[in-house]
Formats: sequence, structure tokens, C-alpha cells
Amino acid sequence: MAYTTIDDPEAYFQTVIYTGDGNTGRSITLPGDTDMQPDLVWLKSRGEAEHHQLTDSVRGVNKQLYSHLAYSEATETDRITAFNSDGFTIEDDIIVNKDTIAFVAWCWKANGTGSANTDGSISSTVSANTTSGFSIVKYTGTGANATVGHGLGVAPKIVIIKNRDRASGWHVGGDAIGTDNQYLNLNGTDAIDSASTGFQSFSSTTFGIGSDTDWNASSESIIAYCFADVPGYSKFGSYTGNGNDDGPFIYTGFKPAWVMYKRTDTAGNWVLFDNKRTTFNLADDFLQADLSDAEATSNARNRIDMLSNGFKHRGDGNASNASSSTYIYMAFTEAPFVNSNGVPCNAR
Repeated sequence: MAYTTIDDPEAYFQTVIYTGDGNTGRSITLPGDTDMQPDLVWLKSRGEAEHHQLTDSVRGVNKQLYSHLAYSEATETDRITAFNSDGFTIEDDIIVNKDTIAFVAWCWKANGTGSANTDGSISSTVSANTTSGFSIVKYTGTGANATVGHGLGVAPKIVIIKNRDRASGWHVGGDAIGTDNQYLNLNGTDAIDSASTGFQSFSSTTFGIGSDTDWNASSESIIAYCFADVPGYSKFGSYTGNGNDDGPFIYTGFKPAWVMYKRTDTAGNWVLFDNKRTTFNLADDFLQADLSDAEATSNARNRIDMLSNGFKHRGDGNASNASSSTYIYMAFTEAPFVNSNGVPCNAR
């Protein structure tokens, strides 16, 4: 199948910023004109060094994972307690709602709590949004080479896997990373690596996994977040740095609302920008997916412009734009450059 341009990206992805008040039962309303009930909320304190918390509708609102840590899944009842038609509900835990502290939450729409998928040799529960190219996949490992259905209808560009039962790392693979066996660690800075017992293949219906316990431990529960390119909405790929303040321009076909990138030829952090924390160019307020650090302001070597049809590096920092070095990126849209009728959009 081929995805078509999304004219209303707010129906599938939104960023919300808020200040904690320490109260229970607080509703966080997404800011977009279009209501969206999120299925994945990635939440982070901006003002303090605290956990990145990922919560999704397939595992359940009380189940928490942390992008920067090789922890097993935690069950917490005082953080996110509901996904609402226009946002989510939080309680008083300091990770989600410490009084006077600034927070950010990045929210994606899938398709609810999921349904049975038997496309792979391992049956999975899949919450797939075939409009926005995003699915949440839950499965139980077998310890032997297998395939798992993802529900996207095209080969995913990015698959992020975490063993929920094991204190082990997050692994990122897919067409945007490299060959089938290559992967990166979301909770670390390592360069790209390869393992035949990890990711094995990516097709329009399944991804293949080997016997490694992080991907496929026998009888253990595993979650995967899968992403495909959608014109005007999402883009996943790579670029080469030039080591210059006038850095490379990365064409996405839309004005980015969210960008994450990582150096792949050597160690480098996963650097995150969005258009709610920084509302103008140069974008320089960043977080790092592999660290609990509070939000920081980039020095002159690591900054970007978010433009009407992509993003451009405005520094020569090693994390973003070292000469001849390779990087991967993920980006989601504020507004498509051209809508589904081929008409240019007036990106702000």
C-alpha cells in the first residue's frame, strides 16, 4: 500500500507543554484544534532531571517504561491514569506533575487497545493506524527465530523494541537505520551495531527477530513501536554532516513539529527538539532521549532551523553535524509543505 498526504496532522500527533501543580486527577488537554485521544504518551520533566516516561494504550495506562533506562516495566497508579478524547489524566507523582515544574508530552494516535494479528509466526496484539503509519505491537517471545505482525501495510522505517519483563535495553532498527541486522540503542549513545540474533527482516506485514533475549526471550512480554513514512506527516532517514555552521538541510516535505536525531558512526546522544518548547528559529531548547537531564539550551554548535519543508543544522557540533559523519533522524509535522490536493500550505 502507499500512504497519502495527511492534511490534518493534529489528528495523529501533538505536543503539549504544561506546568505541574501537584494535584490529583488533573486533565491535560492537547492544544490542537483537532481533538485526539492519544495511544502513546512520551512525557518528560523539562525543569528537572527526571525519567522519560512512555505509556501506551496497549500495555495500559498504569504500565511505564523509560527511554533512558534498561529497566523492566513498572506499574504505577499515581502518574497517567486515563487517555481522554482530547488528552490524558495525571495524578500527583513528581515524574508527571511536580508543583511549579515545566513538563512536555509528545502524543501519538494509533488505534486504541489493539486487536489480534496473526501475520507473523508469533501472534501479536496490534494497535495500528494505517493513515499515520504508526503501530504499537505487543507479543510474547519464543526464544527462536520468528516473525511478528505490525499492521502497517508497508515495511516500517523505524521499529523500537523493549523487553518489558527484563532489565535490558531499547533497540531501534528498520530501513532508516541500515541493513536488517543493524540497530541502535535508544537508552545509550553507542554507534550502530549489528546482530543476526536481533532484527532479521522488515516486510509490509511483519518484522523478523532472532533468539536474542531483548527481542525474543521465551515467555517474556515485549513491546514494539513501529513507524512508516507518510507524505506531509512523518519522515525517517539519514544525513551526512558537513562540519560547518551552515549545516546540511534535510528535506522532509513538511514543517517539522518534532525532530530527533542521533550520530551513528560513533557515540552520540539522541537529541530532541519540538515546536512547542521552542516556537521560533533558531530552535535550541533540547532534551535527550537517552538521558534524564533537564531541558538545556544548545550552544552555538548544536541548533536547528525548522523550515517549511524540512530542517537545517546551524552548528558544527559532534552530536549533530560533524564533518563526514552519519546521522539518523525521525521527524513529525506541524504542517505539510503541499496538501493532498497538491496545493502549497502556508506553514507558519
